[in-house]
Amino acid sequence: MTKPSPETPDILAEEIGRLALTKKAERVLVIDVRGLTSITDFFVVCSADTNIQVKAVADVIRRGTPHKPVHVEGYGNLQWVLLDYIDVVVHVFKTRERNYYNIEKLWADAPTKELNDE
Repeated sequence: MTKPSPETPDILAEEIGRLALTKKAERVLVIDVRGLTSITDFFVVCSADTNIQVKAVADVIRRGTPHKPVHVEGYGNLQWVLLDYIDVVVHVFKTRERNYYNIEKLWADAPTKELNDE
């Protein structure tokens, strides 16, 4: 059996989630949406209390992987930053916006893994 390449979407999603934790992101979830949508394979969802922390989380993700997002949205107002890596889409929310939009509820049928500092 071969070990998964660091390039696989599941490994990338977990790597991104772990990077978010280095900046104290809250409720870091990796949601496996393969088979539920053709948009992407995984969502990584996390939140932070302040604009500065949202920026720090988004920045550490952008700098911490060898991959560059093909699309970035929300970086100007820092309420909800979306980083699109094709197979992995990252949502970095300000806590209030995350509670309002509650996108993880939309994917409640998907296998979800919560990452924590260990």
